[in-house]
Amino acid sequence: MQSTNLSLLLISATAFALPAMAQSGDYPSKPITIVVPFSAGGGVDAMARLVAEKLRVSLKQSVLVDNKPGASGMVGAALVSKAAGDGYTLLLGSAGETSINPLVYKARMQYQPERDLVPIALVSRVPNVLVATPSFHANSIAELAAYAAKNPGKVTYATSGVGNPQHLNGELLQSILNVKMQHVPYKGATGQLVDVASGAVNLTFVSYAGAAPFLKGGRVKALAVTSAKRTSFAPDIPAIAETPAAKAYDLENWFGVFAPAKTPAAIQNKLNEAIAVALKDHDLVKRLREQGGEPEPMTQAQFREFIGRETAKYARIVEAANITPE
Repeated sequence: MQSTNLSLLLISATAFALPAMAQSGDYPSKPITIVVPFSAGGGVDAMARLVAEKLRVSLKQSVLVDNKPGASGMVGAALVSKAAGDGYTLLLGSAGETSINPLVYKARMQYQPERDLVPIALVSRVPNVLVATPSFHANSIAELAAYAAKNPGKVTYATSGVGNPQHLNGELLQSILNVKMQHVPYKGATGQLVDVASGAVNLTFVSYAGAAPFLKGGRVKALAVTSAKRTSFAPDIPAIAETPAAKAYDLENWFGVFAPAKTPAAIQNKLNEAIAVALKDHDLVKRLREQGGEPEPMTQAQFREFIGRETAKYARIVEAANITPE
């Protein structure tokens, strides 16, 4: 009798396991779509296309990129959060729509990342660069601190919107240096860089990929990068943290792949492994660094822990600065 019951249990367990095994074993059996929650032609779009190119090889399947911009990345993220959890609709998400926006927009959001999305793999950390009008009084963070202290509220810094990583970069810098600057939010990096180049705004935090053409043309000057240490792609630009008064400064943007929360663990693992293989490709690493990124393969557990640490950091800044939606 006991033997019969055990056999029935084994048969039942096998029956339930077969669909999941078949699903993960055959995956991917059709094209995968990576949703980019920003416009085509930008740095995030370029990163997604580079990753898709390598995943096509490792997964032996078509990988498409679909741009769904809007609402600070939340349109695309919400779309993926509601997609079927089958591994065929993924999100290339940034710190903004997956960590910072829930802190700023709260109940206004149509999705909650912790509930509706599962982290798959970090693709790249992307430090911002603090650049200034060529004629600006300061050529270093120490000089900026001294000038801003003597001229409270007169130094202006542009970002691509309220509550994004660039805005948090500015708020953290003010807090650490104990100075007051004026935030000027824009809608897109090109406009803010043009205005900094013309002198309409003093400073801006922006990705290296966005700043590079302006830096090479001498239209803006670089003061520092926002990572704790200098970057591999621009080692001549000092880190803000090299300034003794700002040695605790460390705040980057980052990008990773997410899937709908109900995606089977086996598929999550397969995607994480495929992305890890892609990030060991020398060509991809070189091209991501040219985009101002620092590729960093992580296991899923490491990526989850990374997001937790970063979110806690963002939360402290958002609360201290009382950042609210526009």
